[in-house]
Amino acid sequence: MNSLIKYGVLLGILVVAWTFVMGITGWYKDPVLLNVFWVVVVIQIVLLVWALRRTAAAGRHYGAQVLAGTLISLFGGVLIFAGSLLFTTVVFPNYFAELTALQQQMLLEQGKNAQEIRAAMELAAKTNTPIASAVSGFIGTLVTGLVASLVIAGFVRAK
Repeated sequence: MNSLIKYGVLLGILVVAWTFVMGITGWYKDPVLLNVFWVVVVIQIVLLVWALRRTAAAGRHYGAQVLAGTLISLFGGVLIFAGSLLFTTVVFPNYFAELTALQQQMLLEQGKNAQEIRAAMELAAKTNTPIASAVSGFIGTLVTGLVASLVIAGFVRAK
């Protein structure tokens, strides 16, 4: 298997695994622990540093390194898309209802009035769907991969 695909598969597996950790532990239901989800960005950056060090050893220069990191993120993003759909439609089908309840609670605690909460919930309803969430995960992975690769490749490339 192509090494870029291997790293992409590994990225997808690690991020999906972390998402399931968040679900199994119920951390996504806690206003503070919900932010622990962003560990996925750290996972991606660490994996990209590791992968780009290996591809640099194979002689890749800056542009090829940026492309490699972006492709790894693309391959990982496909698995993350599928994992997100599995998470929100099969394993945790009440995920968005629970997330909506948490969002309402947080807005109440912030002192928002009923009209402000209703407006925020109407806006959130547009993106609180399995497909929107999966697409966001894919796009977020791809954009993070491109930006991180642009930086990492500046430091990790064939000399």
